[in-house]
Amino acid sequence: MNLAKAAEQGKQLDEQTMNYAIAMEKEHQGDVITKLDDAVICHTTSGKPIAPKTMGQKKYVDAIKNNMIVFGLGPAGTGKTYLAMAMAITAFKKEEVNRIILTRPAIEAGEKLGFLPGDLQSKVDPYLRPLYDALYQIMGQESFQRNMEKGAIEVAPLAYMRGRTLDNAYIILDEAQNTTPAQMKMFLTRIGFGSKAIITGDMTQKDLAPDMKSGLDIALKVLKRVQGIEFCMLSSRDVVRHPLVQKIVDAYEAYENAQQIRKQRREREKR
Repeated sequence: MNLAKAAEQGKQLDEQTMNYAIAMEKEHQGDVITKLDDAVICHTTSGKPIAPKTMGQKKYVDAIKNNMIVFGLGPAGTGKTYLAMAMAITAFKKEEVNRIILTRPAIEAGEKLGFLPGDLQSKVDPYLRPLYDALYQIMGQESFQRNMEKGAIEVAPLAYMRGRTLDNAYIILDEAQNTTPAQMKMFLTRIGFGSKAIITGDMTQKDLAPDMKSGLDIALKVLKRVQGIEFCMLSSRDVVRHPLVQKIVDAYEAYENAQQIRKQRREREKR
């Protein structure tokens, strides 16, 4: 199905979809519109279908279907967390798992927020807000609140995972680049029978102290040959936000690569 036929059949084609389809056609990747059209995961409360919008995203979704543990890595806007949430909610509704657990390290994104008023939940909620937003959109606020009260859905900081064994659960660790090596090992060893874990992160947006290693970096080295674990690398091509976001990601990537080349050149000159 080419773009013209897709439009004739009433398919909504936004600028990002058209640009991506044209780019793939130029690279002789075939009719990606049809391939992606058959990959709907679920629908939002307003009836909007949720599906991968790029082939990179489709490979990520397929990896989640076929593996117990999947690392989804890539820049902002590539749908890493949102697609994982859609997969988790779909599995929960089909009763493939008994609960959904969403977690992320409670680290300030480059800012010192200081004292936050309220009880413990209100202190950690700001760090977890992106997860709530996605849940509300896909599941609906009432359904989310009802399942939250029953304990079927849990949204909590990563520190709350220590000492637990998580059976029959869909577990998503978001912002994994901000974990320490000890936290990452702790999280991965919580996974029990009948569970599936998705770890998402952006290696370029670490908020750890400069001298602290990321648990995600270490996991990539330690687990790359472990069977049953898959690493999906998304790129700027998989960004599905405003087209300008893709250009921003590319610009920063080019700048950081240039900085790395200069650093390596200076180190060679010192020898």
